[in-house]
Order: sequence, then structure tokens, then C-alpha cells
Amino acid sequence: MAIWLWIVLIAIPVLIIIIAIYYYNRFVVLENRIDNSSAQIDVQLKKRADLVPNLVKTVKGYVRHEKDIFDKITKARSELMRSKDIGNKVKAGDLLQGFLGRLIAIAESNPQIQSNVNFLELQKELSAIEDKIAYSRQFYNDSVMDYENASEKFPGVFFFKMYGRTKRQFLKIPETDKEMPEIEF
Repeated sequence: MAIWLWIVLIAIPVLIIIIAIYYYNRFVVLENRIDNSSAQIDVQLKKRADLVPNLVKTVKGYVRHEKDIFDKITKARSELMRSKDIGNKVKAGDLLQGFLGRLIAIAESNPQIQSNVNFLELQKELSAIEDKIAYSRQFYNDSVMDYENASEKFPGVFFFKMYGRTKRQFLKIPETDKEMPEIEF
């Protein structure tokens, strides 16, 4: 009987150590996944910001009277490039996206621009980048959700607190972007 008692007394601490190591590694992997997905958002936002001057230059040659939109795009792009944390980058990127939408609408109302091959290629590239940004944001939020689930489920909640980990924030859409746009005929 004494041998079984010794086996149990040794097995329980070993099992606890194995579980502790598992959760430590799990949190590290999940945090790295969140950091990676944040970096992927940065890459796509940078690609979009780098595309903007070419798009503006192409449209500017045709519609010089729209100086206001060009100034707003330049300012929004500068803000995006200065932003340091993911929240500010996303806000600046959303602002830039809004102004680019207006620029595209202006361009689409001008038949000369619509027939410009360079503009069409830039527009296609911008659309592809927007899709990648949306996917990257989704992956970021999925990664945060996995991290949150691991930190709130039993026994992960104990190890999360023990290792001093901190919660991560989801990327959220501003309330103004959730409103239904008005459609007029």
C-alpha cells in the first residue's frame, strides 16, 4: 500500500507541473499569434498607404478642382504613418479608407479617369488590399478570442493570473460605421 501512496504523492505534483508548462506555452503561442496578426494588419495598412500617392497623382491630373479631398487624404495618410499602436493605426486607416472611397467616387464619375489603365490597376490593387485588411482584422480578433477563451476556461484562468498575463482588446468597428447608409434613387 505504501508504494501506491508514494506513486500518487509523486504523480500529482508532476501532473501539476506538466499542466503549468502546457498553459505557459499555450499563452505564449496565443500572444505571439495576436502580435503576428497585428503586424499583418500593419503590413496591409502600409501597403495601402504606399499606394495612395500613386492613386492621388493619377486622379489629380484629371480633377484639379477637388483639392480638398487630396489634402484630407494626405493628412489621413500622414496620421496613419505616425500611429504607433494598433488601435490608432486602425482608426487612421479607417479615416483614410473613407477619404479614398470619396476619391474613387469622384474618379468613377469622370469617364477620362475610368478609361485610364493606371487608375484601373491602382483601383484593383486597392480593392485587394482592402480585402486583406478585412481578413487580417478578422484573424486578429479570432486570435484574441482564442486567447480570451484560454484565459477564462478552467484551469487556464488560474495559470493566466499566476503568470501575470493581461487581456487583449478586440478591434471594434466605430458606431458610426455600423449605421445603415442612406440610399436614394
